[in-house]
This record gives sequence, C-alpha cells and structure tokens, in this order.
Amino acid sequence: MITLALSKGRIFDETLPLLAAAGIRPLDNSDTSRKLILRTSRRDLRLLIVRASDVPTYVQYGAAELGVAGKDVLLEHGGAGLYQPLDLGIAACRMVVAVPEGFDYAAAVRQGARLRVATKYTQTAREHFAAKGVHVDLIKLYGSMELAPLVGLADAIVDLVSTGHTLSANRLHAVEEIRPISARLIVNQAALKMKRDAIQPLLEELSKAAVIHA
Repeated sequence: MITLALSKGRIFDETLPLLAAAGIRPLDNSDTSRKLILRTSRRDLRLLIVRASDVPTYVQYGAAELGVAGKDVLLEHGGAGLYQPLDLGIAACRMVVAVPEGFDYAAAVRQGARLRVATKYTQTAREHFAAKGVHVDLIKLYGSMELAPLVGLADAIVDLVSTGHTLSANRLHAVEEIRPISARLIVNQAALKMKRDAIQPLLEELSKAAVIHA
C-alpha cells in the first residue's frame, strides 16, 4: 500500500486532476466525508488528509510514502529526509515582502533601520533579510498577516500573494519578491528505495500529467 499525503484546499483541488490524468480518483467524496484516509480507484494507493504544514513531517517519518506540499512549507520544514523529484506547477503564487502605502521601504533599508516583520515563514524571512544585510525583528503570526502593519504591530509582512487583491484591499503593496512558490511532489527517501517498483511508475505518471496540465 502506498500512501499519498495531501492537505485540503487549493493543493487538494489542483492535485485531483493530475491524479485523474494518471487514472486515479478518490472513492470517497472528499467534500462530504469526514474520513482522513480516503480510498482510491487504485487499490494500492490511498490518500491521507492532513494539515498543509504537516505533510512533510508525515512523509519524512514514513507515515506516508508520498506527499504534495507547497515550496513555502518545504522551505520552513527544511526538507530533511525528503526527495523532491517533481514541481507539479500547481498552487502557484509568490512569496513577497509587503508594506503599507506610504512606507518608504527602500529608504528604511538604505538607512539601516531595524524593521519589524510579521510572518509565519520565519525561516525563509530570516534568510532573505540576512542575505540583504537588513536587520529585522520577526513576529510569528499564523493568519491575517495584513492586519499587522495596520495596527502598528509590524512595519512589513512576508506572505504569499496570488492576485494581490487582499494586499490592495488592506492598503498594502509588495516591494520585493522573495521567490515564486508552487507545489512539489515529495517522497520519503527510504520508501523510494524499498518500494521503488510501486513508486517509480506513479512518479512517471504524475510527471506526464503535470506536463499536460502545465
């Protein structure tokens, strides 16, 4: 049995067409079922539904042989024990630095100001600002990042942006792109060796499906 870990939401929704192209579909209705382990039309494959931030951990420790996780999650996790063979090209967005309208970010950086930055991506933000030589105090938040500058909690935020509409609605704008983000297929390294005959064909099928849907 091969287990593929997925998170509900955009990644799950955009992974389903790739699975379908590989001849795989859930037998349980993900919208109505409260099951966290879903059967599929492929008898040797099941889907494990977990939080997005937990997908790499389930795969790292072998509770799932495969997973689909955003590059943002993998950067924070560190990727230990994981093989990342395929960029699926789904759930695409950008990780950016954003500030309120009227805040002169470039001047603050030039003058060596110490910035307060709110984000849930603390590892990625720390590395980004360190590489630029910018001094920051990182404030860990888990949601509603746009609120932090509006109430004076932070000077800037580091967050994912798709359309930019939420930033605009809260009078923020992106001043730097840290990196593009998309979802990756991840594999437990030990499982790839032990179950290669079962896993490798699936990797090839999903790779073909990703190219078709690109």
